[in-house]
Amino acid sequence: MDAPWWARSAHAQTILGDKLPSPRPRTPGGSLRIALDDGDVLAGRTWAGTTDTVVLLFHGLGGTHDATYMNRAVVLAQTRRHSVWAMNHRGCGEGRGLAKRTYHSGRADDIGAVIKAARLSHPGKRIAVIGFSLSGNALLLNLGEGMGVFEKPDVAIAVNPPIDLARCAVRLKTGFNRVYDLRFVIRCRRAVRERVEAGLIPDIYRIPRFCTLTDFDQLYTAPASGFRNREDYYQRCSAGPHLQNIRTPTVILMAEDDPFVAAESFRESKASDAVHLHMESTGGHMGYLSNGGSSRRWLDMALGHYLDALLALQVA
Repeated sequence: MDAPWWARSAHAQTILGDKLPSPRPRTPGGSLRIALDDGDVLAGRTWAGTTDTVVLLFHGLGGTHDATYMNRAVVLAQTRRHSVWAMNHRGCGEGRGLAKRTYHSGRADDIGAVIKAARLSHPGKRIAVIGFSLSGNALLLNLGEGMGVFEKPDVAIAVNPPIDLARCAVRLKTGFNRVYDLRFVIRCRRAVRERVEAGLIPDIYRIPRFCTLTDFDQLYTAPASGFRNREDYYQRCSAGPHLQNIRTPTVILMAEDDPFVAAESFRESKASDAVHLHMESTGGHMGYLSNGGSSRRWLDMALGHYLDALLALQVA
């Protein structure tokens, strides 16, 4: 990928990749609700297609189905005439007020529940899943059975997944990364407050306004999700040790200069032959702004290329 002169740094890639205008689906899509076994409900949007493939999309931490990268992925799938489900994690977006429990990097079970629902709704069709950031890690956990055995897709793509959560949390506290860290915490604190105000959870969590994400994970994510502490959460929910168990055709898209997801994590992990790692020298965290083309969105091109290639393998 050839980055433009105005987006050479990792932070420029990360920030501008999120803030620059992005295409949106022409219609808002249909409303989608998926009931989970524990009583919570996931919300999403769905668009019908004409091929034998359904593309499921999952957003990152603090995001929704309406995030810029999610909208671009919807458009990308629609241009290929695939059916699309753009999902919100528990309590996110249109799912606010529908979930007592929180989502986190280890929600391989929720990924599996959506895949199962898609197979029931579209019998005989192939299921492709694209997970961004946090969801990329949860997707890889699903594939590697790191949190248990759940329904799996036919093909998968993980974009900038934080497969070593402890290392990622530490990097978020360093230097300019604290800006991202604070942004995540603000959104996470808001989500907790919304659950409290909706009467879904008791008002027992004391989360300082300017705490770090590691603090938030210790004070809320771990206890609310049944982990002993944040270290237990990070250890059990990091996908890195489970890449070697993946049997589903999978692509991981990553950038060497991702400011808080360490590229070293992927070189240190042993992945199975089913996993293809594509490492770009630059791109930041899900930025990948490039020279050339009308949209300057290398990530969209890469997602389209690998989605087509993975689905072609299923035919062969």
